[in-house]
Amino acid sequence: MSKYLVTGGSGFLGINLIRYLLERGHEVRSLDLVEFDYPEKDKIEPIIGDIRDREMVAKCMKGVDIVVHCAAALPLYSKEEIFTTDIDGTRNVLEIAKQQGVKRVIHISSTAVYGIPDHHPLTEEDKLDGVGHYGKAKIQAEAECSKLREQGMCVSVIRPKSFIGPERLGVFALFYDWAKDGHNFPMIGSGKNRYQLLDVEDLCDAIYLCATLDEKLVNDTFNIGAKEFTTMKEDYQSVLDKAGFGKKIKGFPAAPMIWTLRFLEFLKISPLYKWVYETASKDSFVSIDKAERVLGYKPKYSNKDALLRNYAWYIANLNKFTGKSGVSHRVPWKQGILGVFKIFF
Repeated sequence: MSKYLVTGGSGFLGINLIRYLLERGHEVRSLDLVEFDYPEKDKIEPIIGDIRDREMVAKCMKGVDIVVHCAAALPLYSKEEIFTTDIDGTRNVLEIAKQQGVKRVIHISSTAVYGIPDHHPLTEEDKLDGVGHYGKAKIQAEAECSKLREQGMCVSVIRPKSFIGPERLGVFALFYDWAKDGHNFPMIGSGKNRYQLLDVEDLCDAIYLCATLDEKLVNDTFNIGAKEFTTMKEDYQSVLDKAGFGKKIKGFPAAPMIWTLRFLEFLKISPLYKWVYETASKDSFVSIDKAERVLGYKPKYSNKDALLRNYAWYIANLNKFTGKSGVSHRVPWKQGILGVFKIFF
């Protein structure tokens, strides 16, 4: 069995991946700024530290076979935190992995690197045009991966669509909160656009394929997403139907909603950032043909399946995060002014 280092191991993807690896008999070490406070704590080697600290990264890399680099500063963080974590931190992880003879690194990027595209589906060869500090930082982080590949290291880059599942809160908690309390939910635009999601278990499958297949196959970049998805309105309506209050997704003209959300973001009273509200009314889906062909990737969950699985976990675990908030995927984001709008729906 291999020894894995999971950066960002205390995060949403981190804990799901760690459980996935433990089920398959692997040793796991976690590196995260946040304490690893899950029941699996005694089954792994959790280390509190920062990927921007080269000495700490070097310490954590000792004896490791495979690194899965999940750690990142998300879009609600400051520009400085995003750039130093997502670019400088990624460079540290890659360079030190090479120095210490790690077999391969799997870097978790994002489809945010495509920006707001003018066509679909997007392939791995499409131009990169990141929106906001996060999108730009993810592009530069991928450039660091390319440098190490050129130096002979095996580096898989995975570009996942927005992924959900057990432990996922963040912006999705806002939607689930409205659903459980019996409210209609507003949608930017008609909701007839197709917006691909991804279940975290399917993402873990893709990561594991990159960790276990021949390095000649995996030393590349792959889009990962659900295979089955319909329209935004239909997919999200499945959660309101499950909640059982007879409520509906309500579409509103995109332009005035976007301008309103821009203003609210400027005032710092809305949790929604540009990449969320600028893309919500548009098609957003990638081709997973390459991952299917090269890796044998076979996603098990549709958009609806993933949303409903995440909602079921949310309802079952409400007591664990009630009253908590922050800027990571592990906690609900503060609703701000949007919580006031809720009473009108």
